[in-house]
Amino acid sequence: MWRKALIALALCASPALAQEVADGPGPNLVIEVSGQTSGQIVIDLLPDVAPKHVAQIVALAKSGAYDGVVFHRVIDGFMAQTGDVQFGKAGGDLSMAGMGGSDMADIPLEASDLSFERGVVGMARSNDPNSANSQFFIMFAPSPNLNGAYTVFGRVISGMEVVDAIKRGEGRNGEVTDPDVMAKVTVQE
Repeated sequence: MWRKALIALALCASPALAQEVADGPGPNLVIEVSGQTSGQIVIDLLPDVAPKHVAQIVALAKSGAYDGVVFHRVIDGFMAQTGDVQFGKAGGDLSMAGMGGSDMADIPLEASDLSFERGVVGMARSNDPNSANSQFFIMFAPSPNLNGAYTVFGRVISGMEVVDAIKRGEGRNGEVTDPDVMAKVTVQE
């Protein structure tokens, strides 16, 4: 019960206050970013909110699937998207980045009452609400239109300044030229 109250407080608080909220019981996703931006992002995963999504993210991270994957879609004032383990590897042809997933099965929507606020991490999907797979996004700012329609599975607890520095894309779709990379992604239990 206290964990849900702490999460709700963190997600509704101001960005500065949210950085001061203690880490939950974990696990944490640790992303080492390289490229134009470098640094570490730590995401508190929320298995009590989205158990299937957290399990898949943890499995992909532990297998090394996220290592070397780019932030392929970054829209200023909205979000930074990454996690295309099929077409989003740095050094390869990124023309299809954002169109792929992993060899694992798609995951059905795990809707919650958590809001898409600054620092919240959600699963990307196609028009089908049950099509999330490996791609995810980190919010730069609140976007209430996503509430209940996309799965919240984590929140940034450290490194929001790194998220803020991720190279932005061009145009409405936010496609990034020479994108920043998740060089190494690990899980801390």
